[in-house]
Parts: sequence; C-alpha cells; structure tokens
Amino acid sequence: MAKSCPPQSTSDGAAREEQARAYCLRLLTARARTRAELAERLTKRGYPDDVSARVLDRLAEVGLVDDADFAEQWVRSRRINAGKGKRALAVELRNKGVDNEVITQALAGIDAGAERERAEQLVRNKLRREKLGDDDDAKLTRRLVGMLARRGYNQSMAFDVVSVELASERERRRV
Repeated sequence: MAKSCPPQSTSDGAAREEQARAYCLRLLTARARTRAELAERLTKRGYPDDVSARVLDRLAEVGLVDDADFAEQWVRSRRINAGKGKRALAVELRNKGVDNEVITQALAGIDAGAERERAEQLVRNKLRREKLGDDDDAKLTRRLVGMLARRGYNQSMAFDVVSVELASERERRRV
C-alpha cells in the first residue's frame, strides 16, 4: 500500500494545503468528523498547524465541518441505535473533541422523560428474552441495572426502571 504523506522537501505551501484538503475530504467521505478529529489526523500525517488551520477553516466555511451539526447527529444516532444515555453521549462527544457548550446544546433536547422511556424500552426488550425464575430477581436486577449504567443512565433511575419493568413482565407472564 502506497503511503500518501505530504512532500517533505516542497516549498509550495499551496500544494501541501491541497493535499491536506484532499485528505480531509477522503476522511469526510467515510463519515462525518469533528474539527478536532480532522486536526489530529492532519497532525499525525505531518502537516504543519498553519496548513491544517487554513484547510479546516475553509471546510468549516463551506459547511463540511460543523461540530454542532455533528453532535446533534451523533446524539440522535447513538440514542436510537445504541440506546445511550446523556452521560455516555457527553463522554463520547468529549472524546471526539466537541466543546462542552456544543455538547450541552446537543443534549438539551433530551428530557428526563424521554431518557427514562428509552431505558424502559431497553429493559423491556432484554426481559422478553430472559427466562424468569423465582429466585433470580437480584441477579437479573444487577445485570439489567449494569446494562443501563454502561449505556450512561443514572443508577437510581436505572434501578427504578428495572424494578418496575421486572414486576410488569412477571405480571404479563402470569396472565
């Protein structure tokens, strides 16, 4: 595989800038990325900070790099597909280099009721596949609360949701 690094000896800044731009466009073709992710990748490739800044400024200017839009899409996708809670989403966005202000704005659309409803769906789906014995409530509760905690849900809310849904599932199976 040929390595596509920026030329080391060229003094033509425009050529390096064009290579950096092309590299960023290839990365953005695969998936949306934050400005910080692109800057990190350019640095790893050996592009100077001034070249990276100009390229990223231009990409932001034309709307190809927009951290706020990225954060909104990320939150929507990860809530629907992975069932992530607010806390886990904030950590993921922070790891991708998104500003705290943008994270707060992206998570503002998730109210406590919607987060609880998503947690209930996750627990309900998991319970439908479980065999419920008479003596395994504590073990099952621990596993389900752990599942929700790993997805970023508040522990007290997770415990409450699991208790309610477990009782509901037992009642449903009794009938």
